[in-house]
Amino acid sequence: MIGAVYLVTEAEAGLPVMDQALAAARGGAWAVQLRDKHAPDAAFAAQAQVLQAMLRPLGVTFFVNDRVEIACAIGADGLHIGQGDGDPVRIRERIGPGMILGLSVEEEAHLATLRPGVVDYLGVGPVRATASKPDHAAPIGFDGLRRIVAAAPCPVVAIGGVHAGDLAAVKAAGAAGVAVVSAITRAPNAEAATRALLREWEDA
Repeated sequence: MIGAVYLVTEAEAGLPVMDQALAAARGGAWAVQLRDKHAPDAAFAAQAQVLQAMLRPLGVTFFVNDRVEIACAIGADGLHIGQGDGDPVRIRERIGPGMILGLSVEEEAHLATLRPGVVDYLGVGPVRATASKPDHAAPIGFDGLRRIVAAAPCPVVAIGGVHAGDLAAVKAAGAAGVAVVSAITRAPNAEAATRALLREWEDA
């Protein structure tokens, strides 16, 4: 279910979100997550519908970030939530068993409250400080990533400040893949950057 490269969109990047998603899909990303903390629900939902319709024929899994009701309304492939977005058990009950559910984990202590079988993967990080999410928690580094992966009850995707040149270390830590933002959204050629990340992962 979890692939090597996962794009999280960035509304503030110079490249439009639709172009970010299409470039990542063409470059081999297995999933795209629409994340925009500031867009009104109606605008977010409209963009999510268009993205999903564009990505499904390409075989790319589409995730909604945070907005449970929108994910349910459009029948998104997946939903990704943070530690402050509500009880994962209740959210799982709301979205049903068929939707992929991801949860952000920033420290080992977050694993203690996880009920087995509720979430499908963990987004663990930030590995490093990252400008794409200014309010992020303290970076955990590759050692912290390794510790959380070892204790996690489901696959882990590393996120936060992960760029080209890091994927061997991420893979060595035991993660199933990487979720990236600026490494794709702010690259001179987003499609080529996605392809390069995928090759790096395969060669690691």
